[in-house]
Amino acid sequence: MLNEFKTFIARGNVMDLAVGIIIGAAFTAIVNSLVGDLINPIIGLILGGVNFSDMFFDLSGTNPASLAAAKESGAAVFAYGAFITALINFLIIAWVVFLLVKAMNKIMPKKAEEPAAPAGPTEVDLLQDILATLKKQGAM
Repeated sequence: MLNEFKTFIARGNVMDLAVGIIIGAAFTAIVNSLVGDLINPIIGLILGGVNFSDMFFDLSGTNPASLAAAKESGAAVFAYGAFITALINFLIIAWVVFLLVKAMNKIMPKKAEEPAAPAGPTEVDLLQDILATLKKQGAM
């Protein structure tokens, strides 16, 4: 069983997956910083100083001063600003992945296409063959 495990781990696709997960975690930190430190402040400036990450509805009736204060006190809040930030993160990640895949498709050599199987006879060809065979047999 140990040898099977070694074989499984040594396969390229498992190692590729591990590298992808590690790179993905590092990439997530970069995107979170991009959104939180660069994009959200610009959007907030355009919208008049709005900070998405601090937007919330108080569901507890305690009227906390900020989202951090609400979380610290354990008040029930609907933190829709965090959702907006997560949505922006997702859109940026999806866009960057799209651009990466598009760039990789241009860089990677195209696989040689296998020759297509020869096309079989068309219906017209088959009907003409049947007609010719019937004429030979004197059926027509």
